Amino acid sequence: MDVNAQLQEVRIASRLLLRLKDETIAEVLNAVADEIINRTDVILAANQEDLNRMDPANPKYDRLKLTKERLEGIAADMRNVALLPSPVGRILRETVRPNGLKIKQVSVPFGVIGIIYEARPNVSFDVFSLCLRSHNACVLKGGSDAQITNEASVGIIHAVLQRFGIDNHVVELLPADREATAALLHARGLVDLIIPRGSSGLIRFVRDNATVPVIETGAGICHTYFDKAGDVKKGTPIIYNAKTRRVSVCNALDCVLLHRDRLADLPLLCGPLADKDVIVYADLEAFNALKEHYPEHLLLPATEDSFGTEFLDYKMAVKTLGSLDEAIAWINKVASGHSECIVTEDKEAADRFCSEVDAACVYWNAPTSFSDGAQFGLGAEIGISTQKLHARGPMALEAITTYKWMIEGEGQIRK
Repeated sequence: MDVNAQLQEVRIASRLLLRLKDETIAEVLNAVADEIINRTDVILAANQEDLNRMDPANPKYDRLKLTKERLEGIAADMRNVALLPSPVGRILRETVRPNGLKIKQVSVPFGVIGIIYEARPNVSFDVFSLCLRSHNACVLKGGSDAQITNEASVGIIHAVLQRFGIDNHVVELLPADREATAALLHARGLVDLIIPRGSSGLIRFVRDNATVPVIETGAGICHTYFDKAGDVKKGTPIIYNAKTRRVSVCNALDCVLLHRDRLADLPLLCGPLADKDVIVYADLEAFNALKEHYPEHLLLPATEDSFGTEFLDYKMAVKTLGSLDEAIAWINKVASGHSECIVTEDKEAADRFCSEVDAACVYWNAPTSFSDGAQFGLGAEIGISTQKLHARGPMALEAITTYKWMIEGEGQIRK
């Protein structure tokens, strides 16, 4: 079956999803979560085949790798989604016009959502759970790096769907080749929305080439600004957690902006990073403040390319600034609109930062590592939108619905 024929089947299956009861959807999601646990060995064996083809030094390796604990987390997220109320059928607005027409604005699914993603096998399960809960069919276009894992994951989902008598085409895994990507990007009339999950290069390619509507997600050039009134005891673990928790994810810290008056505190703020062999690219002032206190082989002079870069690795830049205004201006100039943080005890400074920084998520005295749908109480996320139209920040159930107007009359006609 060619890709367009596959997408035709998905479109047909998506319309049948509207008939599924919410209780049945919850049962399906819990059953898939059970199978993730029951078939952990199968998934991990498939994942190991993919891992064997990747250099462990590749920053994508951590994203690609599944473990028993990570699968338990994926299953728990799926159970959480099963507990969430359906976002479909909500009355968003209701009015009765003077002529007696009853008008309602009601939430409905998009229909078919395509996801293009790289070495992120958790996405297969996360996207399926969110799409099924919102009565959307999903088309998964993973990269070749994770193809064996993705096939095993979708195979488990299909087995559960068959058990419940649900058309398998409500979740479709496309081949990992470029031809499938091209077909998906131009599937107008078959696919309603495409969400890319991956590097800035992937997102840019999808945005520039798709004729299907796209929501940009994922690319994160994240900063933490340590203000003149920052608390070192708060700032040190915030920087460490944001940088080292998982370096290959989009909410990882890329650059520390430091108020010039706090240069003496930089060795304390950066010290723990050495335990994880984090390479620090420091501007001249920061370099001089660190050179006697940070391992020589991990401290390098910053270049122009050190700033405005999403490292996705154990690397971080440090830039010295003279004021809050400079920090805000710098972030708004080079950041990607994902997640930004200020560490300060000055509420006025924090309020200005949170108000004026142009990003989907803005933090005061908390690390950017919290930018995640589950951490926000949304269940598993389908992505983090860095654009402003329709959805922004962590996207979950509500973000993958649209709405229609329903009008009830009694024979009225328009003059």
